Amino acid sequence: RQQKWRSSVSTQAKMPPCDFVPEKYKSYPYERMQKIREQNISPSLRMYYKKPLLLHQGHMQWLFDYEGQRYLDLFAGIVTVSVGHCHPKVTMATQKQLARLWHTTNIYMHPSIQEYAEKLTSLLPDPLKVIYLTNSGSEANDLAMFMARLYTRNFDIISFRGAYHGGSPYALGLTSIGPYKHGVANGFGCSTTMLPDVFRGPWGGSHCRDSPVQTVRKCSCSEGVCHANDQYIEQFKDTLNTSVPKTIAGFIAEPIQGVNGAVQYPRNFLKEAYRLVRERGGVCISDEVQTGFGRTGSHFWGFQTHDVVPDIVTLAKGIGNGFPMAAVVTTKEIASSFAQNLHFNTFGGSPLACVVGAAVLDAIEEDGLQKNSEDVGTYMLLELAKLRDKFKIVGDVRGKGLMIGVEMVTDKDSRHPLPAEEINQIWEDCKDMGVLIGRGGLYSQTFRIKPPMCITKKDVDFAVEVFHSALQNHMERAA
Repeated sequence: RQQKWRSSVSTQAKMPPCDFVPEKYKSYPYERMQKIREQNISPSLRMYYKKPLLLHQGHMQWLFDYEGQRYLDLFAGIVTVSVGHCHPKVTMATQKQLARLWHTTNIYMHPSIQEYAEKLTSLLPDPLKVIYLTNSGSEANDLAMFMARLYTRNFDIISFRGAYHGGSPYALGLTSIGPYKHGVANGFGCSTTMLPDVFRGPWGGSHCRDSPVQTVRKCSCSEGVCHANDQYIEQFKDTLNTSVPKTIAGFIAEPIQGVNGAVQYPRNFLKEAYRLVRERGGVCISDEVQTGFGRTGSHFWGFQTHDVVPDIVTLAKGIGNGFPMAAVVTTKEIASSFAQNLHFNTFGGSPLACVVGAAVLDAIEEDGLQKNSEDVGTYMLLELAKLRDKFKIVGDVRGKGLMIGVEMVTDKDSRHPLPAEEINQIWEDCKDMGVLIGRGGLYSQTFRIKPPMCITKKDVDFAVEVFHSALQNHMERAA
């Protein structure tokens, strides 16, 4: 279906065809929707774009608004729609279970929780074989902290600056991005350490990260040597020696930072950090909420790209393709220490959630989505790198698979974030030309590209051309 964009922005890019025809929108008019939003929905739930989108239907990588306008979704409901909007296999499995059994809680057995537990844990290395199902990533990280403290009998937990591990009062201590912090006490027993960001941090070079695209910063390291990694590890040791007791509960990190804009660390950093944490009696937690389920392409789990095995893994978002579910996976020993007293979750591991989770795992395998993430993601990273070389305001392109960040700067030498009003205009232009992109970074300076894992190279060609047009428009405005 050909699009007619009511916009001053023009592009030569042709949106790839789509056979799906959305239903006719029959709910309230746009203005009434907006009024209800203003009056009855908490203002803390902020919306994207000057004129927020009123979305009506989704199909795989596509979203349709109330007027039938089609958009390529490159943000996937904040990295949550893993296999595609309303994926037929997942939808069918859910509908069948809806008619069979919704809810019992964990006081009884029902087939789907055992079936799902076996299926999910078979994808994780030993000794990560015991799961606890929850409803959100914040809940999962909250629980992982609790488990780490109970098991080690220590209290202090370390996280990176720039990390996002949830918004619950407990997990907020690990989250280290200013706008998420509220003026109430939080974070007792949580310490942050320097983020080993090889683009924005003090050290970094042209061979540091596990990505098809390296930074424009040069380095003179010889084979097998990484000066930046050594420096960041010294900072980590400094945190261990100054900010926490001699024994700690643990350390939590995302394999690639999500909310902070797909920030990657030097290749061997996590391996060395895990060793140092375990020396202090702590456990290592990998937050796979955004990097799990094949999104990085080369591996099913983000921690595998760092050649480490954590003690606790937290999962959410893509686990349910948009259905509210999450999980903590750990070892028998850690799970046993947690079982000394009662801890109960009413909705975690419901019959419905487990059927959805199993159908998502089937879809990832049957549709070859891990391989697609690697092939299409690598292709996109290399295409975006061409735009980085062409435009001075594109400072960094990074990521792995379909977990991509494009950091915008005033110029590559200073690496100062591009001002918000300029980024907003580029972002709005992309939307007006039919491409939805996320935002992240400490200054909201990084475009986040984390689409449903079913996107194609034709979709990438369209998206990159749209982004190119938006950058071109920006340079013309600036001139």
